[in-house]
Amino acid sequence: MGVQYRNPDRETIVVTKSDDWYVAKDEDSGIASQGKTKSEALMNLAEALELAECPVPDEDDVEEASTAPWL
Repeated sequence: MGVQYRNPDRETIVVTKSDDWYVAKDEDSGIASQGKTKSEALMNLAEALELAECPVPDEDDVEEASTAPWL
C-alpha cells in the first residue's frame, strides 16, 4: 500500500511501508530513503534529494593532492 504526495513542482513522492520502515521515493529521480515514520522518511528523502543536486568535483577541480595514508 502506498501513499502519493504531490509537491507544488508537480513531482510525485510515493511512501510505502516495508516491515517496520517507511520508504519514500521520488518517482522522477528514482531516489529513495527510509525512516521509522512517514515524516522521518520524507525528511530523509528531502536530504537525499538535496545531496544528489550537489555536484561532485572532477579530479581536475581538486587544488592539492591528499596526503592521507589511505588514499
